[in-house]
Amino acid sequence: MQTTGSTAGKGVMTSAPVPNEMDPEWLERACFGDHLPEQVELHLRLAGLNYQHTAIAESHLFQAQALAPGHAAVLIALYRFYFYKGRLGDALEVAQRCLIKAARDNRLSEDWRRVQRGDAEFSSYDAILPRFYLFTLKAYGYLQMRLGSLEESDAALKKMLELDPSDKLNATVLLQVLARHGREDDDE
Repeated sequence: MQTTGSTAGKGVMTSAPVPNEMDPEWLERACFGDHLPEQVELHLRLAGLNYQHTAIAESHLFQAQALAPGHAAVLIALYRFYFYKGRLGDALEVAQRCLIKAARDNRLSEDWRRVQRGDAEFSSYDAILPRFYLFTLKAYGYLQMRLGSLEESDAALKKMLELDPSDKLNATVLLQVLARHGREDDDE
């Protein structure tokens, strides 16, 4: 039970809402770190403070993950940690997990190749969950490019454009980089 204040100044006992992971509003707040247990927040904070000490920071991230497995905020923290540490293979593994989570949260196919434009509100910048899906697909495509899987990168980035032809997340920029990939070597 949770106490809420009333206009008369007395607390009223109400049932605390139970988070429903299929509730879009709850999921949208979760993408921004809401509903994190205090210990998880502490581990994420300590990971950030210890960023320069890789083993310590990673230990805190793993502890956060153990306490809140699959939480978007924890996955995003892991992704960023690996990405900025230059551990792109690890970042890709987390991006793949994020992509599956984003698909489930949006009630989409877990195979991004099967997702269609009408499956979610991809063209709305205000639609947080579909936007999270697109950001995750962009990260996946970018990492595939950086790791040399150019065909996979091309397919993922083109899927972004198919889902959101208005290109709010600038997939065309990455596709242009991908198209130039290797041409710099030919120009020398």
